[in-house]
Amino acid sequence: MNSKNKYLISIVGPTAIGKTALSIKLANHFNTEIVSADSRQFFKEMQVGTAAPTREELAAAKHHFIHHKSINDSYNVGSFEKDAIHTLNTLFKTYDTVIMVGGSGLYVDAVNNGLDDFPEVEKSIRETLNNDLETKGLSHLQERLKALDSVAYNTIAIDNPHRVIRALEICIGTGKPYSSFLKKGKIKRHFKTITIGLTAEREIIYNRINKRVDIMMQEGLLDEVKNLVSFKNLNALNTVGYKELFNYLDNKWTLDFAISEIKKNTRRFAKRQLTWFKKNEETLWFDYTTPERIIINLINQNIS
Repeated sequence: MNSKNKYLISIVGPTAIGKTALSIKLANHFNTEIVSADSRQFFKEMQVGTAAPTREELAAAKHHFIHHKSINDSYNVGSFEKDAIHTLNTLFKTYDTVIMVGGSGLYVDAVNNGLDDFPEVEKSIRETLNNDLETKGLSHLQERLKALDSVAYNTIAIDNPHRVIRALEICIGTGKPYSSFLKKGKIKRHFKTITIGLTAEREIIYNRINKRVDIMMQEGLLDEVKNLVSFKNLNALNTVGYKELFNYLDNKWTLDFAISEIKKNTRRFAKRQLTWFKKNEETLWFDYTTPERIIINLINQNIS
């Protein structure tokens, strides 16, 4: 396989910006297939709340890594990197260009650059942090991470306790910021990645998010969450759109308040996504309304 002629077009950007629609346009233009790097869309039980591609969208272009796992499966970014690279190697035997799309920055980076190499730390540190999570709450851990590593605090999924604990255990166990271990060196891939970023004015992004949440509720998000109540302690379900409705079903919040919290937390998530993706200075940013400009730009780079 001649790596000089193989291109992975990676589409990134905040949630609800239109990445799926663009990925299908590009897949159809280049007559190729799509690899999803959205960790929320891996799980078949979570369809409405993850804004996974619709049946029509899945039919418009072949997708990989959509609903291929169960929430009961153990699946992490390391497993995804291995599976995705294997799939890409297979696809590149047929296609010169493949599309990757997703809003999970860590998973996108794993494919493009490989995973970061972190040192081993004492297991007792994680045990203590897990105990702190139970007794003092996530906000306590978040504030501690903010004090030890503000860069990590502003870029990782701060609402995910597993990510927060992982960052903290590295900070505490090494005496160095978690962020200082990120991207020490890139793994050489047998393809060239061109990263396309979609963006818009903040008000437009937020309005699109609010509208998407309303559509999710109309499409049955509450019923989906009701069917998953018995699994609510699984890590896969500790995510925006599900945890807020679990609080409603536990009679902690009203439904209106839960929906408003979904919108607020999704807006915060979008802000963190942009912070993460803008770290890559090689990303080509386009307004979300200009797919034709993106295609012309790629053609001008002699991608076919």
